[in-house]
Amino acid sequence: MASSSAFLTGERAVVALFIARIVFSIPQSLLYESVSLSLLSVLALSVEITVDASSSLSPFKTRPGASSGIFLGAVTLPGLMVSKLIQMSRAISLNQVGSEELENLQLLYWVTSASCYTVLAYFCFNFYHQSDSKNCATSRCSLSCVALYFGVCCVSFVVKFHIGWYTAAILLWLFSHGFAAVKLIQNILHTFPACASIGEVLLVTVGLVIYFGDMLACTAAKSHEYFTASKVVTVPYGIQRSEVSVIIQGLIIGLLLFPMLFKYTLQILERVSLVSSSDTADNHIRRSFVFYISLSCVLIIAVPSWMQLVQDFHIHPFLWVLDFVLSEPLKRLSLCIYWLVGIYVSVIRFYNISKSSKIERILLRKYYHLMAVSMFVPALILQPKFLDLAFGAALAVFLILEIIRIWRIWPLGQLVHQFMNAFTDHRDTDLLVVSHFSLLLGCALPIWLSSGFSDRPLAPFAGILSLGIGDTMASVVGYKYGVLRWSKTGKKTIEGTAAGITSVLAACSILLPLLATTRYVQNWFSLLFAVTVSGLLEAYTAQLDNAFIPLVFYSLLCL
Repeated sequence: MASSSAFLTGERAVVALFIARIVFSIPQSLLYESVSLSLLSVLALSVEITVDASSSLSPFKTRPGASSGIFLGAVTLPGLMVSKLIQMSRAISLNQVGSEELENLQLLYWVTSASCYTVLAYFCFNFYHQSDSKNCATSRCSLSCVALYFGVCCVSFVVKFHIGWYTAAILLWLFSHGFAAVKLIQNILHTFPACASIGEVLLVTVGLVIYFGDMLACTAAKSHEYFTASKVVTVPYGIQRSEVSVIIQGLIIGLLLFPMLFKYTLQILERVSLVSSSDTADNHIRRSFVFYISLSCVLIIAVPSWMQLVQDFHIHPFLWVLDFVLSEPLKRLSLCIYWLVGIYVSVIRFYNISKSSKIERILLRKYYHLMAVSMFVPALILQPKFLDLAFGAALAVFLILEIIRIWRIWPLGQLVHQFMNAFTDHRDTDLLVVSHFSLLLGCALPIWLSSGFSDRPLAPFAGILSLGIGDTMASVVGYKYGVLRWSKTGKKTIEGTAAGITSVLAACSILLPLLATTRYVQNWFSLLFAVTVSGLLEAYTAQLDNAFIPLVFYSLLCL
């Protein structure tokens, strides 16, 4: 009985409901994707059970108090991709998009699932070789799922493209992403020990690998006529990109690569004795000077050069941004002023409260969730394209500040560190503060993912609704009035979850009339299911809910 209760956890049951809803919605034309997603779910569950019951991953130090989260982390992005495929299939049936759009998205799904499968296979084989019981049922199940997935993947592309060099190139492209994902997750877990669970790192790893792979393929397609002529690159990455998406991608990837560039620059300067590794004030200033010079070169020269390579801007991309903002000066500048005033007032007020008040940190942080609702909902309704760009700019600022904090760059490093400590919780560490990133990305990703064809008007609001309203109401009501707990060891209450679900449904009923320009008639049963599953996930999961709940809610809304 004890083993049965350990197996049937609330989080696993909710994730299984999420996957079942997607699988049963898949049309027959996406049979191979349906089978591979089902195999991925079984493999992820098997690996999670094995990992949670053993110490085979002891070399990796994960966040204390959190389960491995492998099941949730492994199926979230592939499940999202399948939801987008179902949505794209509807678009094709309505003659809204061409078949090449579906082919692009299908290959992106296989890239995502291959990355997840390869990481899971790494954990599976790692446990298999370290475990004394190599004939256990979970190990055999995991190895069988790995073999079956490879077979399904090969059959899918052979049926579609026949046996040839192109099929081999596609398979090589898929599993090169998997190899990169394994190397990256090893590096993250060793560089940032005890900062996240395995599931959280898996989600981030696969997302980064897909984003970097997209950049490399797009760069190759634009740089070499051979790749442009052949279909190796143009099949997954031939869709016309918007200027805003190119600017965001260039900024984010440039800033993610910058710490490595800065590290190697310091090593070179130390060899020629221009800077030293000694912990002196003069050396701190020198290193900071190198930091600001390097950052300026990346942001002003390197990143804009890549942007102009992949997109014909005609002018410097940052001048294009200025022209874009001033193309509707009244609306967009008014939004900028509104955002700046709101951020300044709320940050100053809540920072002072956090220093002098005994208000629970968790409640104080939920005020920022409400602030996100007040800031983003008007912009999403009135200026969605400008909001896309604003999210990218905000994420870039967060990345710069976090890099400055981690490296303790003079004169802002220590100030930023002290300021951020006022808003951290148990999921943040001195090595890495992730809460503000997860809130921003939780609101931004559903909006970014909704660019192009979107026949579900509530889908872009998935992050704002689930985090800004549902999560906030669940925390406040549960903290003040909650009595009945979901589990003996957890803090989440039934009253809080009910309040979160009810508040999101109420917000949806208000939003739908405002979005009445669309012809879509809301299926309230599907909406109730999506809201309930995301609410239950918030109640049961020990993972970083800001990262997972918006993606799960968005995936269900797209069906």
